[in-house]
Amino acid sequence: MVENRVGLAVWLQSLKQVKLLRRFGNIHYVSKKMKYVVMYCDENQVEATMNKLQSLHFVKDVSMSMRPWLKTEYQNSVPDKEKEFDYKMGI
Repeated sequence: MVENRVGLAVWLQSLKQVKLLRRFGNIHYVSKKMKYVVMYCDENQVEATMNKLQSLHFVKDVSMSMRPWLKTEYQNSVPDKEKEFDYKMGI
């Protein structure tokens, strides 16, 4: 069964310990230039995982993605004029 996942951005002091982060979740991306890791973990374990990650000596900061709680379905505030025109009107 697939759980809902939440993205975490983990800012590091050094990239030497990236392999140690694999036990906390799935690593999606590692930025060598800016020294951060994007990883995913289960939604029901986010708080515990963030607390564990922040207690590590090589972690600067941990931030959680708010994407699962954002509305991603949008409505057009201005209706299209082309869709309003009835082509059968002149017949």
